Amino acid sequence: MAFSRWAAPMFGVLAACLAAAGLWLSFTAPEDYQQGDTVRIMFIHVPAAYMSMFVYACLAGASFLSLIFRHALADAAARAAAPLGAAFTFLALVTGSLWGRPMWGTWWEWDARMTSVLILFLLYVSYMALRASLDDETKAARAAAILALVGIVNLPVVKFSVDWWNSLHQGASVFRADGPAMPPIFLWPLGLMALAYTAAFGSLWLVGIRAEVWRRRAEAAALRAARS
Repeated sequence: MAFSRWAAPMFGVLAACLAAAGLWLSFTAPEDYQQGDTVRIMFIHVPAAYMSMFVYACLAGASFLSLIFRHALADAAARAAAPLGAAFTFLALVTGSLWGRPMWGTWWEWDARMTSVLILFLLYVSYMALRASLDDETKAARAAAILALVGIVNLPVVKFSVDWWNSLHQGASVFRADGPAMPPIFLWPLGLMALAYTAAFGSLWLVGIRAEVWRRRAEAAALRAARS
């Protein structure tokens, strides 16, 4: 709690600064020779897609610690991560559709990448729904943790779907063995926006964990008062 008291606002300020710089570079970058102005959606979409997987990895890691070691703080971290991951994944789906309509001529195509990201979004929603559907919080936490760990098999599918199956999506453009495929004028705003998203998640996650800890403390205090 002492760490998050100063770390959460620090990450928030960092995210705002990075996002401001990233957006400025995004709008001052030239049009792409193929995509035109549509390329600017990439600076919102790609970091959101990256965060959708990163947050789920955090959710699964916290769920593992909660399930195996019965760590209350890990369970609070998992619960706080789920709505943030769902928001990033939803943003990735929406911006992907906005990009796909002018580039592919369709809002949606049931290819491997889009379908696996949609499944990832449904996993987030299912996790939150499962926790909310059970009155026993301990049982809800264990059931949701198991679901999160089972769902982690979808992460490599999302990552490698373009390589394993035919897809409208292009392959990796940044993390490649022979270096990034895009020019620095597009790579810089993309990198800054990815860092901004990561810092924003760090800030919001810490705020969510703090809120969950205070909620549990309040419930424990109310229970003690009711028994006395």
